[in-house]
Amino acid sequence: MSDHKTHMRREVEEIPEAAARLLDGSGAALEAAGRDIAARDPHFLVTVARGSSDHVAAFMKYAVELTAGLAVASVGPSVASIYGAKLRLAGSACLAVSQSGKSPDIVAMAESAKASGALTIALTNTAGSPLATASDHAIDILAGPERSVAATKTFVNSAVAALALMAHATGNTGLLEALKALPSQLEQAIGCDWMALAPALEGDSSLFVLGRGPSAAIAAEAALKFKETCAMHAEAYSAAEVMHGPLALVGPGFPVLTLAARDASEPSLAEAADALAAKGADVFVTSALAKAANQLPHVATGHPLTDPLPLIVSFYAFVEAFARHRGLDPDTPRNLRKVTETL
Repeated sequence: MSDHKTHMRREVEEIPEAAARLLDGSGAALEAAGRDIAARDPHFLVTVARGSSDHVAAFMKYAVELTAGLAVASVGPSVASIYGAKLRLAGSACLAVSQSGKSPDIVAMAESAKASGALTIALTNTAGSPLATASDHAIDILAGPERSVAATKTFVNSAVAALALMAHATGNTGLLEALKALPSQLEQAIGCDWMALAPALEGDSSLFVLGRGPSAAIAAEAALKFKETCAMHAEAYSAAEVMHGPLALVGPGFPVLTLAARDASEPSLAEAADALAAKGADVFVTSALAKAANQLPHVATGHPLTDPLPLIVSFYAFVEAFARHRGLDPDTPRNLRKVTETL
């Protein structure tokens, strides 16, 4: 395995600094947008995103529904761009997430939402982008240039921005304090060594990644990164759902990564991990509650909504190293490019 440091590795190492830069540099914009959401008192929220950005939106969905009592729905961008349908979104807030802020379908849906009466907020890594211009509030996530095709620091900064936005909207001072502590915890997370996973993945073309609640969104992001960087088929499931139809695929040695945060779902995730291990699966879990599954090192943040984010940082560090272990360059995945502008 080469000692050459990839763009992806450099960008993973930049995550703690990027998160701190976001909280400092865009703090005023996040507070202003949060105050506007509180003033509008929306009846529901909608999100618009694709790919890793949609995983941010799913993470935000759980965070809002668990703490603010508002239902959150993911809106298909093609509703506006392809089908030309007009949604009745008056009385809502719309969160659009896009690294480039240029994808025509995301921009079209944000414009349509604003025209229908929604308060629109954009999370983007490109100030002055079409999406930023189309929205009532534009939050620059300040991740800095990201050269690797696989999004890492932009995912984390978008998720941090989403949590900060919600914290300001709901006056959640505990979450704001937890976010201040997060950059140093993300630094620790980079150092968590998950290479014990590697032997379980050798020769396998498929695996499950499990989560529940906010960590379900993190599991979806991890599964995508396995595909992008390691050319491996990975499927993300809720730990509850995997015990139904997907269980038919689990046999001796089948690899399972279970991403458990320190929240109300942790006992059920540990129980699912142990149940799969009892069926012969090769299960790894980020929880000390598991008895039969292999335990992975993790950083606990002390807050249930920030706790999933160090998990994805530890995973990013692992998956970059594992891609190189497989003889692949995680910076140049087959068939992919950095910006995809869908209609």
